[in-house]
Amino acid sequence: MAPEYFSDRELGERPRSRDDIPPNVWGGIIAIIVSRVEDGSFGYRYPWACPDGKGTAGCDQESFSLALAAEIPDITWPLRANITPPQLAILDLLEFCYRAVAKPEEYDFHSFFRHSHLSFNPEEGRAAFREDVNRILSRNGLAYELNTEGLVVRLAPEAVREPLMTAVFNTGDSELNSLIEAARKKYLAPDPNTRRESLEKLWDAWERLKTIEPGKDKLASTTALLNKAASEPTFRATLESEARELTLIGNKFRIRHSETTQVPLELNEHVDYLFHRLFSLIRLLLKTTGRGG
Repeated sequence: MAPEYFSDRELGERPRSRDDIPPNVWGGIIAIIVSRVEDGSFGYRYPWACPDGKGTAGCDQESFSLALAAEIPDITWPLRANITPPQLAILDLLEFCYRAVAKPEEYDFHSFFRHSHLSFNPEEGRAAFREDVNRILSRNGLAYELNTEGLVVRLAPEAVREPLMTAVFNTGDSELNSLIEAARKKYLAPDPNTRRESLEKLWDAWERLKTIEPGKDKLASTTALLNKAASEPTFRATLESEARELTLIGNKFRIRHSETTQVPLELNEHVDYLFHRLFSLIRLLLKTTGRGG
């Protein structure tokens, strides 16, 4: 792993809250990719063969560019720093390159053509590519990260990042587990529209959670759930008020319903706020009733 810069050591890592990809970050991404085209790293997936048939000698840029154009139409080759593609296309490009990259290792020198023949180590090549990409994203405060599976994920705001990433839900109800996990995955997606869909899954999970305790109806089950979560009267009343308010929010805003009377959420920050608020309540109720979280 590359050492931290002086400013990081002195001041700590920059807040990872920026959603847009500025031109300087796009330029850094270009530099990472072009360097690996030139050193043959992408020859692992798109090999340029030695004319004498003695093995791979580099990356076939034509094959690489044709595959890139077919899989990510909004990216044009060669990459140009003065033309920043759509943000989601850039993130798709990182995943495309991760699948194709490997560390090139010279094992023979062909004196006639004056080139080396290459073998490839995909694990080391992907790890180095991921580290270089994530360093640029981190240094510029972007809320994205290329994970070890080669997928770009969005980093949740710091206040909820750790509980969202580490929480384990064993509610005893497979459908509830599935809804919470779907909400988590959608919320961490880079696409803002997918993040908005996370609210629908989370509110569906909330409605199902309210029926998880034995009771003749939803109200009785919810009461039993809140009783188990808090015995102190003042905090118990606070939880009940919050549960009631969140239920009203789910009906008032365009989260679970699409009627014309539903109020749309204007900003991504509003999505963040509502997700954090309900996720925190659900996690609290699950932890205090022995259902994980």
